[in-house]
Amino acid sequence: KAPPAAPAAAAATPRRVVVQASTSELLRCLGEFLCRRCYRLKHLSPTDPVLWLRSVDRSLLLQGWQDQGFITPANGFITPANLVFVYLLCREALRGEDIGSQAELQAAFLTCLYLAYSYMGNEISYPLKPFLVESCKEAFWDRCLSIIDLMSPKMLQVNADPHYFTQVFADLKKESGSEEKGRLLIGLDR
Repeated sequence: KAPPAAPAAAAATPRRVVVQASTSELLRCLGEFLCRRCYRLKHLSPTDPVLWLRSVDRSLLLQGWQDQGFITPANGFITPANLVFVYLLCREALRGEDIGSQAELQAAFLTCLYLAYSYMGNEISYPLKPFLVESCKEAFWDRCLSIIDLMSPKMLQVNADPHYFTQVFADLKKESGSEEKGRLLIGLDR
């Protein structure tokens, strides 16, 4: 008697992985990641990058740069999928040893955020002003080009490959998995 075909068919079906997290949880994870990454910044709080992000988002909403028909006013651009994209850019482009001040981190982080808005946002372009915290626009554009050169393949992959997106999402979510241990290490480093 032949074995049933169902188990073989089930084995051929790829396993589905579901990763869930709220927007606020992912914001916390992103802030904690940046604090660990930028270990030299003694007074950086995990809420600082979140405040920078929310400030830009609020500014763009108030200026009418985002279509509120598609984006809820409470969230603006800040959605789990967009936070995964921001995390991907920050994880690959920001090096803690290269960032010596909170102002440098803010400039670098807002550059990543600008690229995320430009790539993932609903508008064709966005005003530069909410993303600039330094007087030199050329430094901003140099960072943009550097990140694009470094990240272009991964920026495409995270949108085209659901498995890669899920992996980056899970990586971001894990940034709070070592929350207590990370806080202890940060406390010792500072």
